[in-house]
Amino acid sequence: MYHDVDVFGHEEGHQIKYKTLSWQLVSILMIAEIVSNGMLSLPSSLAVVGIVPGLILIIFLGVFATYTSWLLVKFKLRHPEVHNMGDAGLILFGPFGRELLAFGTIVFAVFATGGQLLAGQIALGALSENKLCLMLYTGIFAIPTLLFSFPRTLDRLSWLSIPSVISIIIAGIIGMIGAGLHPTPDRSLSATKSSSFYLAFVSITNPVFAYAGHFMFFILVSEMKRPHDAMKAAYTLQGFATTFYAVFAVVVYVYIGDGVASPAFSSLETTWAKAAYGIAIPNFLIAGSLYAHTASKLLFVRIFRGSRHLHEHTVTGWTVWAILILIMNGAAFVLAVGVPIFNYLIGIAASLFASWYTYGIAGAFWLHDSYHDGDGVRTWRRKWGQTLLAAATFLAGGFICVAGTYVTVKGIADAYKSGSVGASFSC
Repeated sequence: MYHDVDVFGHEEGHQIKYKTLSWQLVSILMIAEIVSNGMLSLPSSLAVVGIVPGLILIIFLGVFATYTSWLLVKFKLRHPEVHNMGDAGLILFGPFGRELLAFGTIVFAVFATGGQLLAGQIALGALSENKLCLMLYTGIFAIPTLLFSFPRTLDRLSWLSIPSVISIIIAGIIGMIGAGLHPTPDRSLSATKSSSFYLAFVSITNPVFAYAGHFMFFILVSEMKRPHDAMKAAYTLQGFATTFYAVFAVVVYVYIGDGVASPAFSSLETTWAKAAYGIAIPNFLIAGSLYAHTASKLLFVRIFRGSRHLHEHTVTGWTVWAILILIMNGAAFVLAVGVPIFNYLIGIAASLFASWYTYGIAGAFWLHDSYHDGDGVRTWRRKWGQTLLAAATFLAGGFICVAGTYVTVKGIADAYKSGSVGASFSC
């Protein structure tokens, strides 16, 4: 039944088969794209709000992201034809919803690719002590990111994701060991801290968006051999991410203190910083490739859905795929090196879109299906607990969207006022 209506259909006899992923490989892909440079900002969040509320927030958001993962997977299994957030938007809000959510997915994926290019730039700069122009580091990093995003199926990328996951785990451990062996003398630590709403929410956005990978979930599940096993992958991801985030944030903060930088590796002693950044490079590469692949795959499936170009090695299919990969990676590179406030723009994109994809819209999925598959409002009343939780999830996404956008825009204004914004395409 599922395979009769899903986006790739029955693939017997096709030259290119998409539905090849096991849940184990999907969990690896999920970890590779989510547990990446975002975790390096978590210790600095603890420095702003204190170790107790910061740790509680990291764990709570991990549990919350697990719940929204469950809602997304349920929606996907109920609607096998959904390949990406745009398709889900069509079901919820009609044609406008499709275009809006598809646009948001592409924008966020391209910006996230650019974010990984900047992470690579920082890593290469740390390794070489910034002896070259920073823009050159970004260009060097962009080339393998482009090449690794080129495979048509996620199965190929899943095997590349295994060393990616290993690299971020080892890099995190190296970072914690380096912090422990070279702690900051006379450091100050805070169990709790009072901060302004602006500073507190800026720090809160770090763990909020460290879990922001749900925009890829539909695409990942669409390429599974057994989509009904998707929650096994999601549980593996969220269990690992929540535990690793919590341990890494606390250990680094305890040894470095309130002066910890973001990214946290930059607070380590030079040798340990180089080791951590160097080992993390494969993760930054593959995460960026996955994001660029996602943006390209959404458009590619949209263009060729139901045609032979999707499943066969045609000149047209490969030409369009190559063009899409070049455009997405090229756009990410130009944004990363050409827009001085690009880090802030990533924050805006995350606030506008990832807040909904990771949190808010999952509530709308449950409300929609329970209404249309049941007795409408009477189903909501009968399942009032789930209804309230789904509604609260939707409202939480809205709050994160509005508040996150506000603090990011304020950050841009403050940066321009202080003169800290650099020039485009500069070293």
